[in-house]
Amino acid sequence: MESKIKTLEVLPFIIMVIMEGCTIGLTILAKTVITNGMSPFVFIVYTNALATIILFPTSFLLNPQNRKEKPLFTFSLFMRFLFLGFTGITMTQTLLFLGLSYSSPILVCAMSHLIPTFGFLLNIIHRKVELNLRNSGIQVQIIGMMVSLMGAIVAEFFKGPLIRPSSHNLKYTKQLFFFSSTPEFWVFGGILLAAASFSVSIANFIQKETVKQYQEPMKMVSYYTLLGTIFSAIVSCIFERDLNAWMLKRNMELILIVLTAIFGGVIRPNIQVWLSRMKGPLYVPQFKPFGIAFATTFGVCFFPNSLHYGSVIGASVIGMGYYTILYGEFKGDEDEKSSDENSDSLDKKIPLLQEDMQV
Repeated sequence: MESKIKTLEVLPFIIMVIMEGCTIGLTILAKTVITNGMSPFVFIVYTNALATIILFPTSFLLNPQNRKEKPLFTFSLFMRFLFLGFTGITMTQTLLFLGLSYSSPILVCAMSHLIPTFGFLLNIIHRKVELNLRNSGIQVQIIGMMVSLMGAIVAEFFKGPLIRPSSHNLKYTKQLFFFSSTPEFWVFGGILLAAASFSVSIANFIQKETVKQYQEPMKMVSYYTLLGTIFSAIVSCIFERDLNAWMLKRNMELILIVLTAIFGGVIRPNIQVWLSRMKGPLYVPQFKPFGIAFATTFGVCFFPNSLHYGSVIGASVIGMGYYTILYGEFKGDEDEKSSDENSDSLDKKIPLLQEDMQV
C-alpha cells in the first residue's frame, strides 16, 4: 500500500519533468527548421490547424456531458474565445517563434519566466489583488517581480562569451548539429519573447474568468485554438506572400509539425488540467524552471555556438524570481485561508456573546 502511495506521489513529478524536457526539445527543433529556412508563420498555421483537427473530436468524445449540465454558449462567451484565440494562440506564437528566430532556446526559457510577473501586474491593475504592502504574500511577490526583471535585463543585454564544450565533445557535436550559427538581433529577439510572455499573461487572465462561465476546459481550448488558427492564417497571408513557403521541403519539418501539434496542442494541456485538479493550481507552474536546466544541458552538449554565460546567468536569476513569486502566491493563499478560518470562529462565538449580553 505504501509503495502505491509513493508511486502516485513520484509519478506526477516524473511526468512534469519529462514534459519540460520535451518542450525544450521541440523548441530546439523549431529553432532548427526556422534557421534552415522554414517560415515561422507557416509553422504556426500548420501546427495549430493539426492540433485543432485532433482536439475537437477528442475533447467531445473524452468529455461527454448531459444536455442539462451543458453550459450556455453565449455571445459574450464567444467573444472571450475570440480574444483567447488572438492573444493565447496568434499573438503569443507569432511573437514567440519570431523571437526564437532572432535569439536562442535558452532566451525563450528565460523570458517565459516573466509570465508570473506580468500576471501579478495585471491582477493589481484590474484590482483582483489588493496592493497591501503590509501583506507578507504581496511583499514576497514584489521582491520576486523585481528579481525577475533584473534577470531579464541581464539575459537581454549581457550576452557574454560563449560556453564551449571540450574539444572531444566539439568534434562529436559537429555531426549532431541542429543549428550552430550565432543568433543575430539578440536584443530584438528578447523584446519579442518578453512581449509573447505578456500576451500569455493576458490570455491566462482571461481564461481564469472564462472557466467560471464555461467549465469544460478542453472544449474551451479546442474552440479558441480553432479561432487562433484562423487568425494565424490571416496574419500569415499578410506577412508571408511567397507561395513556395507553404510547401514543406523536408521530412523534418513535417515530423516537427506533427509532434508539436500532438504534444503542445493535445497531450500537454490535458496533463496540465489533470495535474492541476489533482495537485492544485500551483503544482504545474513550479516545474517551469526545469526548462532552464534542460536548455543549458542541451546547449552545452550539442550547440556550443548558441549558449552564452549571460543568458544562463540571467535565466537563473529569473528562475529565482519566478519561484519567489510562486511562493508569494502560496503564502497569500495560506493567509487568506487562515483569516477565513478566524472569521468563521468569530462568527460562531459572537451569538454566544450576544446571548450573554441579552441576559
